[in-house]
Amino acid sequence: MRSTADLTRDLVLVGGGHSHALVLRMLAMDPIEGLRTTLISPSSHTPYSGMLPGLIAGHYRFEDVHIDLSRLCQWAQVRFVADEVIGIDPKQKRLLLAGRPPIEYDLTSLDIGSRPELDSVPGARENAIPVKPIAHLWRRWRQRLDRTTEVDGKRRIAVVGGGAGGVELVLAIAHCLRGKCAELQLFCAASQILPHSNARSRRAAMVALDRLGVRVHLSARVTLIEPSRLFTQRDEHHDYDDLFWCTGAAAPQWIASSGLATDDRGFLAVHNTLQVVNDDSIFAAGDIAAMIDHPRPKAGVYAVRQAPVLAHNLRAALLERPLRPYRPQRRFLSLLSLGRKIAIADRGAFCAHGPWVWRWKDRIDRSFMARFEQLPSRMPGIGADALSDDPALQQMVCGGCAAKVGADALSDVLQQVASDHPEYCVGGVEDAAVVPAPANAVIVQSVDMLRALVSDPWQMGRIAANHALSDLYACGARPVSALAAVTLPFADAPLLRRELRQLLDGAVQVFAAAACPLRGGHSMQGEEMSIGFVVNGVSSSADGRLLQKSGAQAGDVLVVTKPLGTGVLFAAHMQLAADGRDVHAAIESMLQSNRLASQLALAHGSHACTDITGFGLLGHLLEMLGDDLGARLELGKLPLLGGVLDHLRSGIVSTMQSVNQRSASRALQQPSEVEQPLAQVLFDPQTSGGLLIALPASRAPALVLALQQAGFAAACSIGEVRALSSAEQVVVFAS
Repeated sequence: MRSTADLTRDLVLVGGGHSHALVLRMLAMDPIEGLRTTLISPSSHTPYSGMLPGLIAGHYRFEDVHIDLSRLCQWAQVRFVADEVIGIDPKQKRLLLAGRPPIEYDLTSLDIGSRPELDSVPGARENAIPVKPIAHLWRRWRQRLDRTTEVDGKRRIAVVGGGAGGVELVLAIAHCLRGKCAELQLFCAASQILPHSNARSRRAAMVALDRLGVRVHLSARVTLIEPSRLFTQRDEHHDYDDLFWCTGAAAPQWIASSGLATDDRGFLAVHNTLQVVNDDSIFAAGDIAAMIDHPRPKAGVYAVRQAPVLAHNLRAALLERPLRPYRPQRRFLSLLSLGRKIAIADRGAFCAHGPWVWRWKDRIDRSFMARFEQLPSRMPGIGADALSDDPALQQMVCGGCAAKVGADALSDVLQQVASDHPEYCVGGVEDAAVVPAPANAVIVQSVDMLRALVSDPWQMGRIAANHALSDLYACGARPVSALAAVTLPFADAPLLRRELRQLLDGAVQVFAAAACPLRGGHSMQGEEMSIGFVVNGVSSSADGRLLQKSGAQAGDVLVVTKPLGTGVLFAAHMQLAADGRDVHAAIESMLQSNRLASQLALAHGSHACTDITGFGLLGHLLEMLGDDLGARLELGKLPLLGGVLDHLRSGIVSTMQSVNQRSASRALQQPSEVEQPLAQVLFDPQTSGGLLIALPASRAPALVLALQQAGFAAACSIGEVRALSSAEQVVVFAS
């Protein structure tokens, strides 16, 4: 039983920068009752800027310098939304996103960094590789590095910007490419590099640049950039193959059009409390924030030190308590990498450099990253008896139909979604829906329910809709209608509406792509989110033929369309053991519709088809084989999602794994040379998995090729159907 007011407010953190990563950890260690927190970031991993040059130089691995936001949010019980904010509507308290519907907030904080100032130099936006946002720099560098190693002859690399960022970057690149045929140049508009450092630091940096063969151009402001040539203010021109832009800083363009207060450079103007000057419900930290009382240069150290004050003030604003000011120091210790494992320490007149400074810097950086790698196993919570003195919270929620979400909420949300998708969502208050079907057509119906697998309700709506439609696609049917069945976590009415809107918006996007109208549904409140759909369909083939689960014949080849492993991967995610990149790849796989695969299976004369879901590959294969057929599987051909085999080897499995294994292992014969963790994949329950298709051997290669050309990159044949000749129906081989 839950209180009637479990969730009451939405806090949305925009950007996974240093401040927000620390704020998430702080808030999770002391949760706020009734608060739902969401983090929006374009990527599951965010780099720690202080270690990024070391990654480019080759001193660190990707995992050493990136915070896994997906894992952090899973631990902190925070929603993670992988998308980019492209606008804000302060009046409606809505954040506009690049690839999905808006997200509403009660309180929000922006930590989105800055962008390179590309428009001040003609040709820069078209030809330069911007260093910021730094989350994209590693991917861009890897692309250029691969190209550098493939192309014969000297590779000419230019870096524009003589500040700390430009110097560190060009030295890191020079160290990475040492021994290779490369020419590096650094262009600095000022008469000296590192304008905020002392003379000794500048001399040490110049020595390092010289030793690594970097040619430095001082008083060389870049005025024009062409596709392979740049020009300076002295009318000099220099050829390049790759140009990295590391100068100036600008705010994203959507900030200027938001109506929020900004400084003269377009950054959000904030009070000492880190609240935006003209909107107390919006906070900002890091590079995007400009403190009107304490102007400071853009530096990562401020973002880190703002975090405790930001966490305190977000909590205080939510609890209506006094806020406290952030007072930035005038000087800070700057630690600058010099390509090799050598660094400079600079503060005021103090300067030191050498290998020991790099080791000092390395310890500081690794200590920071350890906060996100070594997460506490348990977080303190608020006990249920903490609510006992509040009579308003003592009323418990009823079960049965009394647990339904209010009729006005469901009706309103359906009508809102219908206004955006008039052809594929039918708003209204009817208790039953008409299912349209061609004359004399056979209606195929299926129902599927899922507990929330991902924290993002919009993505969960999409996954659940795909999952439900796969039952129709597995029999070659064309969807014609759907009804929703939703359970939402206990929350106040405004949060319920927001949740329902996100879920249904996501689902309708999938149904619209399938030309399948959502015609209504049922919603209620409960302990946790679940979502499902009743879907109806008719044959999609001209002759009315449907694919059957049975019908496979001896000699048929077995083909799968998607990689396996969602069960074990999300079990690992729940245990904070999964890499966010692997989780993202699994979500993308679950969001891939089986519609085209179904059509191709019909077109290539398939004998039988089923979708691979909760019973795992082996369970669904046994359903396909019936009592009269067996199969031979080659485990080495099974397509797997990233990280799955490593998790199985470490003993991580889904809770459904043992049930599937007890049900199906009696029919399995596996030689001793078969690797046991790999064999466990056969029992792994799948969510929105691929299709398993049986078809004549002569047609299998053409089907696999057609599937791969249609976007099913993992599609492959994994074995064959054979006559049953022993007690064990399925024999597996290592390869």
